Amino acid sequence: MKQHIVSALVENRAGTLSRVSGLFSRRGFNIDSLTVGETEDPSVSRMTIAVTGNDRKLEQIVKQLGKLVDVIAVRELEPSSCLRREIMLVKTSADEKTRPAVLEIAGIFRARVVDVSQTTITIEATGNTDKLNGLLLLLRPYGILELARTGLVSLERGSNVLSAQASAQAFCTT
Repeated sequence: MKQHIVSALVENRAGTLSRVSGLFSRRGFNIDSLTVGETEDPSVSRMTIAVTGNDRKLEQIVKQLGKLVDVIAVRELEPSSCLRREIMLVKTSADEKTRPAVLEIAGIFRARVVDVSQTTITIEATGNTDKLNGLLLLLRPYGILELARTGLVSLERGSNVLSAQASAQAFCTT
């Protein structure tokens, strides 16, 4: 089974998230990551949904999503043709002895230090999942006190744009 990224433009109103996530759970898919945010149009939100599962089953779900009233457009994004990013905040122990090493690790990963106390450092990092997991692996020996991750956001590369017109054409050809 592989991870799939589904991008959907939806009406920005109450209940939409519940209907979309319910469709996945009724079909036996566990959502690995779900990110929702307003687009350039305040009446429209973009959902980026990461799920692991069967290709054929997911294809059916994408078609069913497209039929929901609140869904404007939906498409599975191919890993080779999209940008994926995630933001992570991680608070780690860092005393006088370990602080230089923690700062060096943050620098290697181009992460930003956003808070420092006498016993902790909080780091903000942006990147793909592998990069963030690599940063966590190196920080673990120092003691991770808190961790928050946004989940994936993704857009297609180049001039490809998810829109109601593009989605309607895709459903007519399949």
